[in-house]
Amino acid sequence: MNNISMKNVIMGSVLAVAAVTSLSANAVTVCAGGVAGTGASFAAGTNFVKQGFTPKCSANVFMDGEEFSATVFRAGAASAKGKYYFGGSTVGGAVGNMGACAGTACAQTDSAAGMNAASTS
Repeated sequence: MNNISMKNVIMGSVLAVAAVTSLSANAVTVCAGGVAGTGASFAAGTNFVKQGFTPKCSANVFMDGEEFSATVFRAGAASAKGKYYFGGSTVGGAVGNMGACAGTACAQTDSAAGMNAASTS
């Protein structure tokens, strides 16, 4: 998969989770970068999202999410085969490249860094 396609997959995943995920006030690891499968399950709540669900994770993708408030959800993602991490939030729906990964390959900490860099206001 070329770099542009991988970026589109990661950014699309971040936006999808950011648009429909309901979490507790703490950050949650949604995808752990292993094989493809199910991610963390999210229960219906009274904050950001009203319908619970379980997201699907692509292979080699790290993703973290946080319900920052009743109106703001932010997410970060990185690929184990990539060089950059991404972040975005429901504040304007923007998802973007937040920087280069710390090591020679991205890790869960880079995904969390993308989430933490996403706008909250």
